[in-house]
Amino acid sequence: MSEDKPEKPKIVVDSDWKEQAAKEKEQLAEKVGESQPRGLPPADFITHCASLATQAMIFMGAIANPLTGHADIDFEQARYVIDVLAMLNEKTQGNLKQDEQDTLDSLIGELKLIWVQAQRGGAGA
Repeated sequence: MSEDKPEKPKIVVDSDWKEQAAKEKEQLAEKVGESQPRGLPPADFITHCASLATQAMIFMGAIANPLTGHADIDFEQARYVIDVLAMLNEKTQGNLKQDEQDTLDSLIGELKLIWVQAQRGGAGA
């Protein structure tokens, strides 16, 4: 008894096809990389200070916590971050560009004012 077994289809691997697929994959990765930047801010002094100021604002309840969507008030942490900015101001005295110095002075002044208002439970915090 001889049974006819169906022949298995033969798979032909074309090396040119593999190369073309690899090129297309690279091109797609480049397009995705170009169209979707990481969204990170530049690593500079003003951005760093602004980031610290934002943290202080969150701790004072002036900005909702982006993770919870609620005001998370911690005056001790807020004061600590303000003190860190003041320490940076002291340690960098004479080494900053004028716009950096002006921004840092302004941030510290505004944060101290908001901190006092928040402590009193006043508006503007």
